[in-house]
Parts: sequence; C-alpha cells; structure tokens
Amino acid sequence: MNKELEQLLQAFEEWTLFVKTLSHLEEKVWNSSLEKGKWTIKSIVSHIMLWDRYFYKEAIEKIALKQQITLRHLDFDEFNRKAVEYASRTETSEIVHKAITYRHKIMNDIRGLSEEQLDQRYVDPENKDNVFYISQYLKDFIWHDQHHMEPLKQYLAREELL
Repeated sequence: MNKELEQLLQAFEEWTLFVKTLSHLEEKVWNSSLEKGKWTIKSIVSHIMLWDRYFYKEAIEKIALKQQITLRHLDFDEFNRKAVEYASRTETSEIVHKAITYRHKIMNDIRGLSEEQLDQRYVDPENKDNVFYISQYLKDFIWHDQHHMEPLKQYLAREELL
C-alpha cells in the first residue's frame, strides 16, 4: 500500500478514536443538540455510521469480494432523515459499537486490497457516470468527518464535557 493511502486511512480512523472518547458521555449529552433545532450528537454519530455501513456494503465489501459495486445516487435528505429516525429508536451503545465496527471493516478491507484494486476505477453497471475511486472516497469522507467533528469538539469543550 502506498504512503498516501496509508495516511488517508490514518486520517479516516480519527473518527473511530473520536467516537470512543464520546462513549463515556451521559445519555442526556448524547441527546443534546449543538444548537437549537440542530441534530443531536447521537444523530450525528448515527448519520456517519449509516453512511459507513452503506459504503461498506455497497462498495468496499463488494470490491474485497471481487464483486460488482452497487452504489446508487441517493437522496441525501431522505438518507439523513432516516439516520435521525434510526438514532431516536436505537440505543446509544449500539450506535457507538456499529460506528466503530463499520469504520474498522472499511479500513481492514481496504488494507487487504491489492495495489491494482486500490487504484482501480469502479463503475456502476447501471449508471456509467457513477464512478467510485477508493482514494477519493476516503478524501471525501475525511472531509465529512471533520465537518461534523470540529463543531462537536467545540461544543463539548465549551460545555466542559471532553
């Protein structure tokens, strides 16, 4: 595995390390929002976990098994709404466990791929415009993780919870 990809995986792992630091928080903190009318901490973790599960099952696991990827363009608003619903009916400990588990599955499968698989251009057979590259996926989701982690860290520091 090349050095850039290993660095991306290390940055990608920051999310699991952060989620582990949250695991000690009280349930009322998990159910608190950064701002009135915004998602709860639990909803944010659920949101990222469900995206990880989606990309694992529809792309990364398929690539590792040498199967065709099945990624589809999704309605983000609908996906995110369902993530919030999922958070409201699921135990925090389960969400934390799954967040760490799916992120590690993604990382482990990527580390097990050949150089050829890592660099390959994966195309959705039903939509040739839907192209997937592992390195670009990692870059996009590292950005996405940071987009959520930074405000969470600021909120938790301000509330003296971290």
